[in-house]
Amino acid sequence: MASQPPAHEEDSMDSFLDKFKDQKYKGGFSEATWEEEFDKIPMFMKKAPSEIDPEKNPDLACLQSLLFEGKSPEEQAKIYKDEGNDYFKEKEYKKAVVIYTEGLRKQCSDRDLNAILHTNRAAAEFYLGNYHSALNDAIAARKQKQEHLKAIVRGALCHLELKNFTEAIMWCDEGLRIDSKEKKLLETRTKADRLRRTEQRDVRKARVKAKQEQTQREALLQAIKDRNIKLFQQACSGGEEDALDGIAELSLDGLSSGNATGAKVYLDENNNLHWPVLFLYPEYRLTDFISAFHESSRFIDHLVMMFAEDQPPWDVERKYHPNELELYFEDEERAELYLVNAEKTLLEVLQHKRYFVKAGIPAFLVLVKNSPFCVQYLADKKVHRTG
Repeated sequence: MASQPPAHEEDSMDSFLDKFKDQKYKGGFSEATWEEEFDKIPMFMKKAPSEIDPEKNPDLACLQSLLFEGKSPEEQAKIYKDEGNDYFKEKEYKKAVVIYTEGLRKQCSDRDLNAILHTNRAAAEFYLGNYHSALNDAIAARKQKQEHLKAIVRGALCHLELKNFTEAIMWCDEGLRIDSKEKKLLETRTKADRLRRTEQRDVRKARVKAKQEQTQREALLQAIKDRNIKLFQQACSGGEEDALDGIAELSLDGLSSGNATGAKVYLDENNNLHWPVLFLYPEYRLTDFISAFHESSRFIDHLVMMFAEDQPPWDVERKYHPNELELYFEDEERAELYLVNAEKTLLEVLQHKRYFVKAGIPAFLVLVKNSPFCVQYLADKKVHRTG
């Protein structure tokens, strides 16, 4: 028969337990944060932090110090290498980079191990898309071990991604001298060679195209020169009236078009110029754009096409008739207007001594002759007739 504890001991135990009935244990986990608290305990951690802060993780820091206690730099570097490899296998490339870096900071004397750490970090950086950093690691690995094949493969792949096709081929050739059957190097060299030939072909095409465009450009400038047409240049508009008289003042930039359509003056196969032309209607603050105005076309011909058959919807008073319209161009330097004879061709007007083509687009004002708006608009302006 089992012996029973003395009555006084039972009373003592009951008294001890009674103390906790009204006192909550203060060291326990809360229901809301117990998972987070568990994750701070090394035994229950799901993942170790990439960097250990002794103040935040004192237990883990203590374990780490025990892990490395008494170990040489080489042994510590190898531990970091293995840990980095584990992260790499889990595709935790950022953490792998951090761990491999810690291994390299040990500055161990094992050149082979250092080459592996650099190569492995290069692989992690590569998968993060940091090709320059990965290439630097591949180069560093080869400084530790010149014929480290994995470093050569990684460096070749980095050069390929960076579009350094010639360098990629050179790295592949160096690796193939070590192992002529290395599959990755053979594939990379084939791809780099194909891309290099494509790039060289594209460069040749671009040079030929640029040469053709330059030839066309020069022919266009010569055609403008032959016609005594002047281009307005902002840099030369400092008050000298004759600054733009010579063709020497023309520049290629003067032919660039600032209009939304991208239309520019061009020279056709018959040596005729076609200009983008802008008609401005100040009364309504509207514009019309003609993308290719033949230099031999008369203004009246365009006005007939624009207004004789279908009146524009904004002309509610139906007063814009071809024979009732006047055209002007503005001499911005002198703040003067010149009346254009609509029977004249575009070329004849552009050859006027006071006409300067601005931004590659001739522009003209269109007004209804003797209309109240026209009279008021011209009242404070000096107007010349072009004849």
